[in-house]
Amino acid sequence: MTLPAGFTAARDGALPLYLLDRTTFPAWRAAQPAAVQAWLDAHGFDAAPGSALPLPGERGPAGAAIGIGDALDPFAYAHAPLALPPLAWHAAGPLEPAARAALELGWGLGSYRFARYRTPPRAPARLVVEEGDAEAFALLAACTRVRDLVNTPTEHMGPAELEAVAQEIATAHGARIEVIAGDDLLARNFPAIHAVGRASHRAPRLIALHWGEASHPHVALVGKGVCFDTGGLDIKPADGMRNMKKDMGGAAHALALAELVMARRLPLRLTVLVPAVENAIGPNAFRPGEVIATRAGIGVEIDNTDAEGRVILCDALAYAGEQRPAFVLDFATLTGAARIALGPDLPALYANDETLAADWLAAAERTRDPLWRMPLWRPYWRYLTSGIADIANGGPSKMAGSITAALYLERFVPAGLPWAHLDVYAWNDSDRPGRPAGGEAQGLRAAFELLKRRATA
Repeated sequence: MTLPAGFTAARDGALPLYLLDRTTFPAWRAAQPAAVQAWLDAHGFDAAPGSALPLPGERGPAGAAIGIGDALDPFAYAHAPLALPPLAWHAAGPLEPAARAALELGWGLGSYRFARYRTPPRAPARLVVEEGDAEAFALLAACTRVRDLVNTPTEHMGPAELEAVAQEIATAHGARIEVIAGDDLLARNFPAIHAVGRASHRAPRLIALHWGEASHPHVALVGKGVCFDTGGLDIKPADGMRNMKKDMGGAAHALALAELVMARRLPLRLTVLVPAVENAIGPNAFRPGEVIATRAGIGVEIDNTDAEGRVILCDALAYAGEQRPAFVLDFATLTGAARIALGPDLPALYANDETLAADWLAAAERTRDPLWRMPLWRPYWRYLTSGIADIANGGPSKMAGSITAALYLERFVPAGLPWAHLDVYAWNDSDRPGRPAGGEAQGLRAAFELLKRRATA
């Protein structure tokens, strides 16, 4: 196995790394030599979560201690690779398998730096892994895939480049790929995807992956792939447009999750749908007040061209329903309202099925990958009323913007089909330990845990 950044298989010369919390710290400290105890006291080290301290030796560090908090949370360890000197370290003492998996995943997340356009200023510390937890490294690869895709500027990550990533995944894992692009979207009855993407010089498309055996449970994954969002004719202000390369974060999650399922060979059958567009400004851009046709036969009045993600998703969700999966999961950087309600770290979960919602939330608890369920409060349908079409994609009210977006999507999910929608930020606004500024995977580990449980139920 080729090890990612931050890992080494060579144990020779590696220094011991003590993984401590405030419960275990007093006994560990008492067992140390007096000089080490004095060193710990001088630095005020008490194993607080997120802390790290190299321990002195005759010719440099003799080891290090880090404070971890929850031993099963990968981010409990993620500060260490850049807090410690860039040497080789091995975990001192025995670890339960789940804690070792969390350590390896967290170490990899903390070692990550997006390096396509510049070399990181320093190398991370290296963790010795002799065998490594295969699933932890597969999860790390999936999270890294999301981060890399979201971090890549639209110049190098437009609809065609997103298609190329899907093709790479399909080739690696024996999936079948189908792409419907440009005016073929109209011929194949995906008019909403075409309407949003038609103004760009880069053709809109629907990317579809199919994988797995017919006898296995069938799951549809849908991801919003707006590779750049100007806001359309309802143009965003400069500060609102600055990071809109990340508006394909839902597609990044869906593709990375699919790749993870394939890599781990879960007994599932996947349909993965990514409507990929640029919401551009041009002479044929879709306009406020137009009525857009959709695959489901529902007419949509465009109240705001900056509410474009739900417009492309409605065609993809209708198509997903036609495949008759057991359930549908969709991921989308859909609303600023979700961020105002829950902040950047908590994805907003909506679901039309109590069991599916409960299972995803339970998976989030087990994996320490937090989600927060929000209500599909149907009285708010009044905010999507159109005077000339079946539904509006927005409305004059600024109230409950995340809820109304989810209600809009639910309208295109066939009745009786279990469906869950995750409104993700997919981004870190600033550097934090293990969470460098830029693209971020959110709810992905929980979704994989959900799919694992469903695959073997």
